[in-house]
Amino acid sequence: MSTSEREVARYLAWPFAGGRFPDNLGAVIQRTVLSGERPARLVIHDSKNDWCVGDGVSDPNAPDACVAAHIGHVIAWNSSVAELATLPPGWEAWRDGPGQPWQRSAHEYPDE
Repeated sequence: MSTSEREVARYLAWPFAGGRFPDNLGAVIQRTVLSGERPARLVIHDSKNDWCVGDGVSDPNAPDACVAAHIGHVIAWNSSVAELATLPPGWEAWRDGPGQPWQRSAHEYPDE
């Protein structure tokens, strides 16, 4: 694997070409989702163009709950996350669980 394949890019221009997540796009991901322990139930594309993926159940703010990684690792466990590449900045998508449709709405962090 080359260095460019391992690099995690935080800021990539959106919208993405072809409506697909770039291979090197990084996101803040809950470890429970990254490991496949829990499904992705929440995807945030915040107003600063950052991506976050959570399990929608446990506290993402707990110590060591999240890590920066390629969003492709999430898609490997949760293929429907790929359809969220068109989610605009300042929006979020959530679902009740695997196989359930993604719902979309505007997003604001509680302290904004």
